[in-house]
Amino acid sequence: MASPLISITVCVRNGAHWIDDCMTALCAQTYRPLEIIAVDDGSRDGSSELLQQWETSEGDSSAEIPIQILSQEPLGLSAGRNKALNISKGEWVAITDIDCRPRPDWIERMFASSEGKDAVTGKVIFDEGRTSVSRLRSRTIAWKYSARSSDVTLANGPCSMFKRVNLISRGGFDPSWYHAEDMEVSMKLIQAGGHIRYEPEAVVDHVAENSLKIFLQKRRRDARAHTRIMRKYRGVKLDFSKDGMLIAFLLIPYIALSAVMVNFLDPVITGAVIVVSTIIIRNYLLWSAALWLGTFEGCIDALLGRNGH
Repeated sequence: MASPLISITVCVRNGAHWIDDCMTALCAQTYRPLEIIAVDDGSRDGSSELLQQWETSEGDSSAEIPIQILSQEPLGLSAGRNKALNISKGEWVAITDIDCRPRPDWIERMFASSEGKDAVTGKVIFDEGRTSVSRLRSRTIAWKYSARSSDVTLANGPCSMFKRVNLISRGGFDPSWYHAEDMEVSMKLIQAGGHIRYEPEAVVDHVAENSLKIFLQKRRRDARAHTRIMRKYRGVKLDFSKDGMLIAFLLIPYIALSAVMVNFLDPVITGAVIVVSTIIIRNYLLWSAALWLGTFEGCIDALLGRNGH
């Protein structure tokens, strides 16, 4: 029996420096037949022009993997994923991110685990890079994956594959959902009785996240999105957020302990301890603050009846 066509989709906004490595990795997939659909989401750094160099001519029989390039105004990742989903021809539709490098057997491994499932998700390994932020990101992601079971409730955005007909019938990716679209889609599938399998051998490598500012922005948006998920999909436990509560509540005992020290210990010693401890766990404290801010924004969304952000 012939293997079904699988469509790989990827979106980019101002990520020209990542395009060639990502597209090279996608074209190196061992699974066949494949098609690749890349969407430029209103880039201003030449990404669209660079993507065009990868496009194959329609009907080109010499192209082993057809590659189609689409463009749109800067509408967001969900809108881009949906645009690619709607024109895809594959029985399965895979998603990844432009700053990822799927290993050659990524699709092959996921398809081998796909029987009877609505989605299959792989494993993302972050490069540790050379900064404290990149090491923090790499190690926390590795910790999250370490305890995952085979049946999960989140098909992670950089490394997943969906049964196309089922995904479309459940609304696809919501264009009003600007961040954590993988959470939203996964909850739709689970709520409709679908099943997501985790395949740890389907590996995607992610470039290092070095910027503290971007890291905190993403964690803030994660918390805001998670608040919406908890409001909209009550009773469904998200299996990929176990670090959130630990990090969020780090800020509370730290502030309480500092207040106790200020009131009961020598001011010089107290000041020195607070300064040194803050330096040591600075990134974690900022992460915790970002989560609280995102949660607050999510609560405001709920009060105002907002669904997107």
